[in-house]
Amino acid sequence: MWDLKDKHCIVGIGETEYSQASGRTTRAMAAEAVKRAMDDAGLAAADVDGLLSYHGNDSVSGVRVATDLGIRPNFFMDMSGGSNSTEALTAIAMGLVEHGMCKAVAVYRSMNGYTQVRIGGTGTRGAAPVSGDAVLERPYGWMTPAQRFSMFFMRHMYEYGTKPSQAAMVKVVQSRHASQNPKALMKKRVAVEDVLNSRWIVKPIHLLDCCLETDNSVCFIVTSADRARHLRQRPIYIMSVAPRVCKPHPEEYMQRGHLTETHGVVAREQVFGRAGVTPKDIDVMGCYDAFTWVTLLHLEDYGFCKKGDGGGYVTSGAIQLGGKCPINTSGGQLCEGYTHGISLVVENVRQLRGQADDYCHGWREGKHTYDYSEGHCRQVRDAEISMNMAGGTGSQGSSLILRR
Repeated sequence: MWDLKDKHCIVGIGETEYSQASGRTTRAMAAEAVKRAMDDAGLAAADVDGLLSYHGNDSVSGVRVATDLGIRPNFFMDMSGGSNSTEALTAIAMGLVEHGMCKAVAVYRSMNGYTQVRIGGTGTRGAAPVSGDAVLERPYGWMTPAQRFSMFFMRHMYEYGTKPSQAAMVKVVQSRHASQNPKALMKKRVAVEDVLNSRWIVKPIHLLDCCLETDNSVCFIVTSADRARHLRQRPIYIMSVAPRVCKPHPEEYMQRGHLTETHGVVAREQVFGRAGVTPKDIDVMGCYDAFTWVTLLHLEDYGFCKKGDGGGYVTSGAIQLGGKCPINTSGGQLCEGYTHGISLVVENVRQLRGQADDYCHGWREGKHTYDYSEGHCRQVRDAEISMNMAGGTGSQGSSLILRR
C-alpha cells in the first residue's frame, strides 16, 4: 500500500548553463548546480545531509561535491544509469527522509555530454572487441541509443501507419517552447520539413528527431513536507513515483509483450494509482525525448491517447502551450539541453511554482501574459499537477507525479 503521497516535497532547484563548450569539469558544474538548489530553497550546507547522483562513467561523486560545499552527508550514492534514474533517486531520497536517515537530499546529474563523453559515440566504439553482453547487440548494429530504439519506431509505423512527419511535430512544438526560454541552447523554431530534410541517423530517425548533446549540471532537493513549509519557496509535493519499472524480460532483445509497448504499460497503474489521479488531471508534462518518437510512444502507453493514436495526438495541438496538456515547456532535451531527464523535473517544478523563466517582463513576480502566440510566455496557466515520464530503453523506465 502506498502511504507516501504528499509527505515529501521538492524545495530547491538549480542548474548551470546549457552549452556545448563548458570548459569546466563535471565537479565544478555539479557544485554550482547543488549550491544554486540550496540557495533556491534557503538551505545552508549544514541543512543538507544526503547526496544522490547518477552517471555513465562521465560524472563526479557526491563526496567531491560535499567537500566543495562543506556538506557532511549521512548518506551518499552514485548510481550507474541513465534516463530512468531521476525518478529512482527521488524514491530513494523520499525513503531516506521518511526513515530519518537524512533531513534533506540533493539529487543531481552533471555531464559534459558534448565536449567529453558523448552518449551516441564518436565512431571508436565499433573498433572495440566484441565480448560479454555485446555479442547480443553489436554484431546486429546496436551500438547507439538511436540504433536500439529505431526498431520500435519502425514497427510502430508498420502496425499503425504512423508517419515520420507526425513524430516530427514533437520537435516542432518543443522548438516553439524553446524560443520562449532564455536558457535554451537551441532557440530557433523549426518546421516539419526541416526535421524531415535533416540527414538520416538511422531510419526512421533524422538528425532533428534526436536530442541535443550538451554540457551542464542540474539538481533538485527533496525534504519532508513538514520542513518544506518553512523554507523559501512554495513546496512542490511528490504525489507518487514509479521508480525503474520494466516489462517482463526487460532486455531489448528478450522482452515480452508488443514491441511498440514501453514500460508505461506497467508503470501507469502504479503512478496514477498511488497519486489518485488520471491522465485527464495532468496539466503539464515532462516527457522523455531522447528522440521525438519516444515521446509519442509514452503518451500512448501512459493512456493520454489510445495505442496507435500517438501520431494524431501530437499533431492535434494537445501538447503545445495553450493545448490540453503541454509537454516539455522548456524545449526539453530536443531543444533546451540534455541532462538525462532531470531537467524535465526541474522545469515542471518551475511550472507548478508559476515561475517559468520566459520573456515576460514580470515572470519573477508571477506576472505572466499567457500569450503564447507572441513567443514571450511559456508559463502554463493554473498548473496544479505535473507528470514526468522517463524511458531508459524500450522496456525500462520511470515516472513521477507532482502537485502544487
